[in-house]
Amino acid sequence: MNKYLDIAPEVAAALAEGKPVVALESTIISHGMPYPQNVETALAVEKIVRENGAVPATIAIIGGRLKAGLSPEEIEYFGKKGPEIAKASRRDLPVLVAKGQDGACTVTTTMMIAHMAGISVFATGGIGGVHRGAETTMDISADLEELGQTPVMVICAGAKSILDLGLTLEYLETKGVPVIGYGTDELPAFYTRKSGFGVDYRLDTPAELAAAFHAQRAMDLKGGMLVTNPIPEEYSMDADVINAAIDQAVADCKAQGIHGKATTPFLLARIKGITGGDSLDSNIQLVFNNARLAAKTAAELSKLA
Repeated sequence: MNKYLDIAPEVAAALAEGKPVVALESTIISHGMPYPQNVETALAVEKIVRENGAVPATIAIIGGRLKAGLSPEEIEYFGKKGPEIAKASRRDLPVLVAKGQDGACTVTTTMMIAHMAGISVFATGGIGGVHRGAETTMDISADLEELGQTPVMVICAGAKSILDLGLTLEYLETKGVPVIGYGTDELPAFYTRKSGFGVDYRLDTPAELAAAFHAQRAMDLKGGMLVTNPIPEEYSMDADVINAAIDQAVADCKAQGIHGKATTPFLLARIKGITGGDSLDSNIQLVFNNARLAAKTAAELSKLA
């Protein structure tokens, strides 16, 4: 086992017994919403995972230790510190670990630490991708590279609609990452159920998802699998409203010269402000929905091990 990795006792016991475990990210706690709503949401997501037959493992870096599974007290700590905690991608891990610092795990680092711990299924909100204007800025999320090389199934509500979804799908195709639509032939666009872009395959049950990922691992195909799970209809936002908010947020981001890892937090906060908080409510509900599917899929996958 990696000498920098701490696996929570409950998670370690579940893995040793072949029970289903679902990884959860920590940037949603520190950078996704204000305290105490962030802590309440994180604990609610863990509760949903348990109710659907799996053990939750929230992933983070605390004091230079890679954590697979957080206690309620550690989640509270993350929630209170919020954006003071560094947002940690692959490039940040060596320095954060060496200096004994904290890090909030993105999709990339959650995948990495989950794989180190032996966790195969990860539920999140949305992945990063190719940003609008990337043909000149080269702003492409490390999440896509990680999906191309780390064998973890990522269940999300699609790529965040602040991105260039067409280029994101092209990049994933180049990396050999299967993009699965859960009960849909169309890529969900995070806040909305439709984007106008097709997925590679449609699968309709957790058992089908588990079988596909089991086959991928059995063939040692190395990379991950992206499962896109549409936001529930009742929480989906009006496409015209959210797209107008995104366009305004992107323009504001460009005008203020914001770039790099600061881009996504800025855009999400700006969209929340423009929509009067409706986007945050939708964000929370789609995370809950993904946690349910991830737990059910992990339970099916555990039967195939």
